[in-house]
Amino acid sequence: MDIKTLVLALALGNLSLCAGLFFFGYGRAASPGLSTWSAAKQCQAVAWLLLYFRGIIPDFLSIPVGSALLFAGVALDAGASWEAAGRGGWRRVVLPALVLAVAGFVLCYVLDMEQALRSAVGALIVAVFFLAGVAALALGWSGAGMLQRFLVVTLSALALVLGASGALPAALPDGWSWITPAGMQAAGLGAFYLMMLSNGFGYLLLSRERGERELARLEVLDTLTDVPNRRGFYNALAPWMALARRPGTPTAMIVLNLDHFKRVNDSYGHPVGDAVLKAIVDVCKKQLRDSDLMGRLGGAEFAIQLPRTTLADALVVAERVRAAVERMPVKTERAVITLTASLGVTTIRAEDSSVSLFQRADEALQEAKRAGRNRVVEAPAAAPLDA
Repeated sequence: MDIKTLVLALALGNLSLCAGLFFFGYGRAASPGLSTWSAAKQCQAVAWLLLYFRGIIPDFLSIPVGSALLFAGVALDAGASWEAAGRGGWRRVVLPALVLAVAGFVLCYVLDMEQALRSAVGALIVAVFFLAGVAALALGWSGAGMLQRFLVVTLSALALVLGASGALPAALPDGWSWITPAGMQAAGLGAFYLMMLSNGFGYLLLSRERGERELARLEVLDTLTDVPNRRGFYNALAPWMALARRPGTPTAMIVLNLDHFKRVNDSYGHPVGDAVLKAIVDVCKKQLRDSDLMGRLGGAEFAIQLPRTTLADALVVAERVRAAVERMPVKTERAVITLTASLGVTTIRAEDSSVSLFQRADEALQEAKRAGRNRVVEAPAAAPLDA
């Protein structure tokens, strides 16, 4: 494949990707990262088309304008990677750097510097912006998946090849005649082509991977209160159920229900009720250890798991939680609301299933409600085994 055909392939590849992104995002709100990445591909598609028609259209369009669009496309590629990494401030660094890069390259063109020097400057600019995007991918390397690590290594190597392809012909002495400008240009374009493929497919696959992780997270998370939902809490409880069959300090369980919470929704509306729930969860968390786990079972009912905690200690924690809820007025736009909570407390027993555990904790909770609410009740002790 000659260089001109490779440039055309880059142009058509980016154009087809732009078309796919357009129809994918049609009628839906695109994420900031995807919008930036789509703009990058549009800049690159136009840039490669201008470079392909070099000699047919005026040079001031094909060379400085085409190169400037190419630099913008690669810079936006890096920005999309930083956006996906949750660093929205990339514009403060990347955009000024892009302006300086374009100005430097245009100055080289206006001053009619040698082709080899212009190529070296252009290749180094593109390589630096690509490495900026790789730096975003390298964040959190220790927790990254194999795909992300592969892209970091591959794109870093290709960016270095691209930079070297521009810098070596201009820097090496004449004795290195085997390194020809045409050969290095071909190597640079080949590296660029592989970078485009790796970046394009890599970005899409990483986006899919992040989406799948987010869906998996939402399956076990209550998005209102940011604590595990029923499924998530049961999943976290499972290992402690198994450990209860071994001798040692037990794990305690508290089931908490906000008293008369339905009146809040009926009187002030569900948005106020949601604000109250979030505030109450924050209050409860402040009374717990980092190793304790709070989950929302549904409505205004919550469960708290206390690892390696005796029943006596769990009752102290439950009373502390109850008192914190009672003395914490929740300020909303419509009212200042004070609530109380009823709590049932038990520990996991060796013979327990999740059904029997929650049934026993719920029976203690119901006893707290029957006794007047705003109180803590412990579940009955286990019946002694027959001799």
